[in-house]
Amino acid sequence: MPDGTLNLDEFSDLIQRPHGGLRRDAEERRARTGLPPQALGRLDELGEWLAAAQAQVPVQPITRPRFLLFAGDHGVAELGVSARPGGSAHTLVRAALDGESPSAILARRLDVPLRVIDMALDCDAGELPADVTRHRARRSSGRLDVEDSLTGAEAEQAFRTGMALADEEADSGTDLVVLGDLSVGGTTAAGALVAALCGTDASVVTGRGGEHIDDLAWMRKCAAVRDGLRRARPALGDQLRLLATVAGADLTAMTGFLLQSAVRRTPVILDGVVSAACALVGQRVAFRAPDWWLAGQATEEPAQGRALDRMSLEPLTQHRIAVGGGAGALMALPLVRAAADLSAGLPVAEATAAVADPHVPDAS
Repeated sequence: MPDGTLNLDEFSDLIQRPHGGLRRDAEERRARTGLPPQALGRLDELGEWLAAAQAQVPVQPITRPRFLLFAGDHGVAELGVSARPGGSAHTLVRAALDGESPSAILARRLDVPLRVIDMALDCDAGELPADVTRHRARRSSGRLDVEDSLTGAEAEQAFRTGMALADEEADSGTDLVVLGDLSVGGTTAAGALVAALCGTDASVVTGRGGEHIDDLAWMRKCAAVRDGLRRARPALGDQLRLLATVAGADLTAMTGFLLQSAVRRTPVILDGVVSAACALVGQRVAFRAPDWWLAGQATEEPAQGRALDRMSLEPLTQHRIAVGGGAGALMALPLVRAAADLSAGLPVAEATAAVADPHVPDAS
């Protein structure tokens, strides 16, 4: 897309589905391994999906995965909708950078490089490394219940940042992205997006977040989602405006990243409700885009379930990891890697040429 002409409608033409013919070739190759049909369960399906996504049979092993975390604070957290105080997402980022968060420990164990992108943290930029803060769109996002989360210019900047990061990963040879978020108030923004796009009430999509807020905080969160939903509905015809209204810079960048990753044919594993909400916006922009994404896990967040159902994405695991920060998506990575290794490594019998039966008339 040329500079200055961000037109989300172009994604519908740019995004094509994974190669269906190669998926059939992968199915035929799998049939020649000698293993009974369905013997590998979801691993068979994943291997065939990877063949279509990679556009090659046999599948190549996943050798260059990357773990991306989009970070930001949300002004709505000031209302006490989260177990953490508003403006404290930078502490989550610091724990991840120091290798002390659950997701950082898992990423290290799985040998997946971690990249954190600050889009709207509420801290001085000098408190964090320059390579983390260099894409920041603003300091915290606006309170979605009473004001737009972003200006139009900020929303376009954040969306373009996500696109540029997707291009960087594709150009560097990344063959799979594990996507997550580090935010305070982000699940409230996600709830407003999912409620708007699915046409549901606030109470239906409002969960208790990664740290299981109490009943009083849940009621405050419901009220915030309700007010954000009221403001979001008029923007449903313009997805960039919708993101500016309630999403915040981190979710807006994640949406741009997901769509451009689909353009560049880079598979992505989604984590929890925040990445699912961004993916749902992406589906509204380009209906083929979800074919490039995997749902890493099911959580107890009702908005995530709604979003995944709408996109027909079945979670790979049922661990219901609530800690956030991409940990659930990371736990799905070994499954995807195993599917690739099996699809690539299982020996197959040589295909035999079909011999025409002289007694059967030629259908041509």
